[in-house]
Amino acid sequence: MKKFILDEIDHQILDILIENARTPFTDIAKQLLVSAGTIHVRVKKMEDEGIIQGSTLTLNYEKMGYSFIAHVGVFLEKTSMTQNVIADLKRIPNVTVAYVTAGKYNIFCKVRAKGTNDAKDIIYKIDDIPGVNRTETMIALEESINDKKRMMHAIFKEL
Repeated sequence: MKKFILDEIDHQILDILIENARTPFTDIAKQLLVSAGTIHVRVKKMEDEGIIQGSTLTLNYEKMGYSFIAHVGVFLEKTSMTQNVIADLKRIPNVTVAYVTAGKYNIFCKVRAKGTNDAKDIIYKIDDIPGVNRTETMIALEESINDKKRMMHAIFKEL
């Protein structure tokens, strides 16, 4: 199967859409000095190839009162319990990200909370999940890097 090749215009389109997925194709076309139809066709091709998958909305959790972030490492009684524990973690809305990992933890989670008391209650809920042996929590003091573009630009340089 032929590999899909991205050119400089595709890179620029992705750059703009990563910044704001709601940017109208006409605005992108004006910036790149091409037609809106060109943008539409190229975005459609990238969607068909699976390079672009949907679009996302970024919420500012701090403005909604959820500025406390904790990372919770989960130790399981048995590795075979992983999928059941993941299913239970999905029922806790404050667990916003969960990774099955190799290494120290079986599962590593990102938890958003209103504050320390709220985080404590959420961690207790995680501890109460059948199959969880114990947890280890790290409090995030500051999010220093959350950059969607750097990796994309590094990939473009490889191509």
